[in-house]
Amino acid sequence: MLDAGFFNDCKKLEIQKGAQNFNIPIIGSNRKLVATENGGLHNPSPLVFNSVWNAKEVKQGTGKFNYPVYSGIQRPKNDEDIAFMSILELGQLLKEKLITSAELTGIFLDRLQRYGPVLESVITITEELAYQQAKEADQLLSKGKYLGPLHGIPYGLKDIIAVPNYPTTWGSKSFKDQVLDLEAWVYKRLKSAGAVLVAKLVAGSLAYDDIWFGGRTRNPWNMEEFSTGSSAGPASCTSTGIVPFAIGSETVGSITYPAARCGVTALRPTFGAVGRTGVMSISESLDKLGPFCRSAADCAVVLDAILGKDPDDLSSRDIALVDPFSVDITKLTVGYLEDADKEVVNVLQSKGAKMVPFDLKYTVDIAQGIVNFTMDVDMLAHFDEWQRSNKDNEFEAENQWPLELRRARVITAVDYIQAQRARSKLIQEVRESFKVDAFIGDATDWEKVCVGNLVGMPVVVVPIGFKKIPNAPTDDTRRRTTITTGIYAPPDHDHVALALAMAYQSVTNHHKQRPPIDDIGPNDSIPNPPTSMIPARQLRGH
Repeated sequence: MLDAGFFNDCKKLEIQKGAQNFNIPIIGSNRKLVATENGGLHNPSPLVFNSVWNAKEVKQGTGKFNYPVYSGIQRPKNDEDIAFMSILELGQLLKEKLITSAELTGIFLDRLQRYGPVLESVITITEELAYQQAKEADQLLSKGKYLGPLHGIPYGLKDIIAVPNYPTTWGSKSFKDQVLDLEAWVYKRLKSAGAVLVAKLVAGSLAYDDIWFGGRTRNPWNMEEFSTGSSAGPASCTSTGIVPFAIGSETVGSITYPAARCGVTALRPTFGAVGRTGVMSISESLDKLGPFCRSAADCAVVLDAILGKDPDDLSSRDIALVDPFSVDITKLTVGYLEDADKEVVNVLQSKGAKMVPFDLKYTVDIAQGIVNFTMDVDMLAHFDEWQRSNKDNEFEAENQWPLELRRARVITAVDYIQAQRARSKLIQEVRESFKVDAFIGDATDWEKVCVGNLVGMPVVVVPIGFKKIPNAPTDDTRRRTTITTGIYAPPDHDHVALALAMAYQSVTNHHKQRPPIDDIGPNDSIPNPPTSMIPARQLRGH
């Protein structure tokens, strides 16, 4: 198991004696000190990963972003159209007193109750808190106090993010009654921006895939499919207009995959850009929080609100990004990989970006292996008690965390550190190869997902079209498979990826399309129709 066959019998006996007399007592002592609770919420490791390549090369922004203003905006006549407006459009309605935050909150609470059970995408509706926060937002507006573009805007949080007085279930039957007396840093930032929390959304069990204790989250563009990735609820709910935006997380793929499957714009930011205090941890050197939104512009708005140094998160940094709304893309050189969508390349070229063929070169051929060693060992450290008390027998999918974490138990400290050294080599090679300002490529290519997360680079997932679902039961089906691309930038250059995504979306409307959840088309039916695992009346939290 340890690839240590080079020891002779005499040395093996020495090792056995040393382990019994020395190692095991220390292991037991450490467990008592830091491993009696699960989730990695306390006692973080002082071994901190810093994703910055060269601090001297990072262009520092001047402060908050300058957002476009939607002058002359009108309130749509029906709630459905309101539900699919962008954050900036909704904010303008609120600012011009064409709608109140309480009205807006009511619209989204209705949609949560209507569509959440169908998509199996909502864990707790925070109705009482939502109306309280909406009332406060309206009162401030009535006094002429405007907190910014998120003032009065409803949103959802992935249910690994702690909010006092409400369950934080981590999507797991083992923790479904857990209430943490913590305010997550990202929740504090959004609250201070005036945003209104309407729901805790599905996290796959212990942040692994889309299966949770109440079912399996659906893709609203094709409810026969599931959303993939543990940020299942944020992706599915944002796509369906259940919330205007949501905060999800990614260790390896849990923002990119569900965003691509559900056809929403999402940002996996630079590692360390958003503080993670009060958030269940898988891996302290890989975990990131990011927004799911209607558009790249909305992602920029949310990022602006949640950026900043979290004093209790050792990996978080003050990253003063350049305003993405002010980036001149005609001065950018953008690479495109072999798997890049040619239409995206052509659109960005027509907008003035210099587009060049590109290949990200590195010699490290075990990116997935480095990910597995890093993620699994870190996760086991955070859920040591869970495994030792056999709670893994209750896990929703036996071939996921239970299997991986049992294997992780016999990864030695030496081999874990060797994986980090290999990661360092990979980062150095990627940095040396990154000769463009950004590049375009498949957002869900597993190799790029692994490399991007190990390096800590940001990516924007952008919807770019649709195609027919495979084996469609009828030509009239309205169900579709979404097509997306990824716009990648170096660490600390999220503004570049966002600016390119905004440029693309300024002349396309793929991101404005609505999934056919109410009408999948004549003569069509779902072979495995969803059932409401939790009745709507039980979804309301207390």
